[in-house]
Amino acid sequence: MELSGIAALVTGGGSGLGAATAEVLASVGAKVCVFDLNAEAADAVAARIGGVAAAGDVADAVAVAAALDAACGLGPLRLAVSCAGIAPPARVVGRNGPHDLALFERVLRVNLTGTFNVLRLAAERMQATKPTAPDGERGLVVNTASIAAYEGQLGQCAYASSKAGVVGLTLPAARELARSGIRVVTIAPGLMETPMLAGLPPAAHDALTRLPLFPQRLGAAADYARLVLAIAANPMLNGETIRLDGALRLPPQ
Repeated sequence: MELSGIAALVTGGGSGLGAATAEVLASVGAKVCVFDLNAEAADAVAARIGGVAAAGDVADAVAVAAALDAACGLGPLRLAVSCAGIAPPARVVGRNGPHDLALFERVLRVNLTGTFNVLRLAAERMQATKPTAPDGERGLVVNTASIAAYEGQLGQCAYASSKAGVVGLTLPAARELARSGIRVVTIAPGLMETPMLAGLPPAAHDALTRLPLFPQRLGAAADYARLVLAIAANPMLNGETIRLDGALRLPPQ
């Protein structure tokens, strides 16, 4: 896919993986709509990259539709990247009793329902674009799962379930949308350098850094963003979940 001149939506674009993705897409000529629950963060990234900002909940159909319409105003919508997500830890049965059901439902709503909401509404608009040569491609949707979908740790039942759902929808969605020339690919990051991890005591941070086999470091947001570019460039990547983890396999805790 040629990214120069296309329109793209990036959810969770106000920080972290989403901000890095929005920045790298803009650097290769894409026109980006930065969508985030935090309106100020979305505005800041959009201003920095010459894009537009939109704020809202990824599971809100009206808010996502408005963001996609804003993206369509920038050019032909051919790319949507879902980076929005939450990961509150909670045990199935903890010191204060069983896992809060409302918390479990909230994690699924943001991580899984929100991802599907972006997928369905972006695909609808992509179907209206003209196919590009040589493969007749109309668009690409990149989802974000996690290696916790495969090796969820203690306290990650809600998070791992939501990300396993994202992995599970990838292939059937790609199969459905193939007739329209729309690809669906998911990235499953491992341990990524985030403000939360950066705030850990040095000993704990160093221990996490040693878990990936090679390279022996935490993943960077730029690693994720570069993979988005690689997926866009290779039309044979479709219906697959790609681990981005340095051969890491998560221990139970």
